[in-house]
Amino acid sequence: MTFIWPTAFWLMLVLPVLAFFYWRNAGRRGKLLALYPTLLKASQPKGWWGKTRRHGPPLLLLVSLGLLITALARPAAVITLASQRGTLILAMDVSGSMRADDVNPTRITAAQLAAMEFVKDRPHAVKIGLVAFSGGAFLVQAPTDNNADLNAAIQQLRPERMTAIGSAVLTSMQTLFPDQHFDTMLPGFGGDQFYLGTPIENARKPKPQKPKSPTPVEPGSYKSAAIILMTDGKSTLGPDPVEAARIASNYGVRVFTIGFGTANGQIKLWGDRVMKVQLDEETLKSMAKITHAQYFHAKTQKELAAIYKQLNTKLQAETSLEEISFLFVAAATVMAFLSVALSLIWHGRVV
Repeated sequence: MTFIWPTAFWLMLVLPVLAFFYWRNAGRRGKLLALYPTLLKASQPKGWWGKTRRHGPPLLLLVSLGLLITALARPAAVITLASQRGTLILAMDVSGSMRADDVNPTRITAAQLAAMEFVKDRPHAVKIGLVAFSGGAFLVQAPTDNNADLNAAIQQLRPERMTAIGSAVLTSMQTLFPDQHFDTMLPGFGGDQFYLGTPIENARKPKPQKPKSPTPVEPGSYKSAAIILMTDGKSTLGPDPVEAARIASNYGVRVFTIGFGTANGQIKLWGDRVMKVQLDEETLKSMAKITHAQYFHAKTQKELAAIYKQLNTKLQAETSLEEISFLFVAAATVMAFLSVALSLIWHGRVV
């Protein structure tokens, strides 16, 4: 349990003050009754039952005030609810670095096998779409609940040149919001402008007028869809991935990022020349943080499949912080009514 406005607990300092004045007045009453033993015998039952009748109603009233102050602090509890998310976009890196064989047999093959495991574990109510990105980003399979179509699309993926992570996010967003315009022409690497989802040879275009941005919503608040982006390198082309993540965040869409591969990953160029693959973890972590999602790192096919399985479970159930002040208000009301009722029954007056 947590409290949205914990400052309200300072009001609890009033309770011991009230208890002190009650105790002092009770002491004065005791001294007064001691002067008149006959009145004491008639007015005050003996033993624990007498103390209960005398101090019970005020104590209940004090507890009621404590519960009201707690309610004022706005207590909240984390509640797990069934997810309303109906669409997941799996954005897979198919750049040339995915040919690296530091993951057996190769990164691309291992990623395909793990993705097919992800599809197999898909909840029945969830549709999955597939976006592939290298020099550009393309919708390979529209969101569907047909596992055979998804597996066929995954098996057809082949490594290409370059890595456009930002384009992958925007293409995924275009899939989720087909009525919106995501050809926003964000500044690309090297100062050029790039059209979304176009082949590398046609990527550079004259700078168009930037469309109006939508009214931002709370990050992570869109419950109908999410994006899972898997890459083994860093963006070398297209829109800035962090800026693309901010666009997704403005729509409330979470972008879960997965870095894939080991530090020893490299690909052969020509002859004896090789190029080491560098994973830009900082950018991937930033993308996940901006969209209120999470970053993962997998070094093997088994680890990648485990992450996909974890995400499948995570996205089936949503945790929500729900305010439960009404429970404390209800308890305080019951205590107050009980205090008044017992006071009237036992003493013929209110407390």
